[in-house]
Amino acid sequence: MQYSVGVEYALHCLVYLIDVPSDKSVGIKDLAEFQGVSETYLSKVFGKLSKAGIVSSVPGVKGGYRLSRKPEDISFWDVIEAVEGSKPIFQCKNIKDNGYLYRENCCSAPSFCTINSVMLSAEEKMRDYLRSKTLAWLNEELDRVLPKHIRKDTREYFSKSN
Repeated sequence: MQYSVGVEYALHCLVYLIDVPSDKSVGIKDLAEFQGVSETYLSKVFGKLSKAGIVSSVPGVKGGYRLSRKPEDISFWDVIEAVEGSKPIFQCKNIKDNGYLYRENCCSAPSFCTINSVMLSAEEKMRDYLRSKTLAWLNEELDRVLPKHIRKDTREYFSKSN
C-alpha cells in the first residue's frame, strides 16, 4: 500500500492555508515555489481538493486557494480520499473459487471470503485513525515539534503572498 506524494504535498499546503484570512487566498505559484514542486502537478492536486470541497478557488490576478472548511473539519482521510479516490486498498479477486476443491465441485464456496473480511476490517481501522487526525491537530503538532522560527518564517512567506 502506498499513497502518492500528492497526499503529502496536499497536507503540507493545506496547513499553510490555515492562517490565511477568509477574504484572502494563496496562489498555486507561491505554494508550488515554497514546496519545490511544479505548478502543473500541484494544480492537479488542488483541482482534486477543490472538487472534494476541501479548498475553494478564487479567480483573478490575486486569485488562488483558501480552505473551504474549518481545519478541525478536514481530516487526513478527507485529503487522502480527495487525492487518491475511494477505492479499497485490498481488491479481493475471489481466488478461492478457483481452488481445486471448488473447481471439482467437491465443496461449495462460503458466502464470504475470510481474507477479504480481515483486510477490509484493517482498512476501516486505518481510515478511522486517519479520520481522527485533522488539519487543526497537524497545525498544533507542527507548532510543538518544529522550531519556532520555521513556523514564523513559513507564516510570513504566505502572508506576504496574499
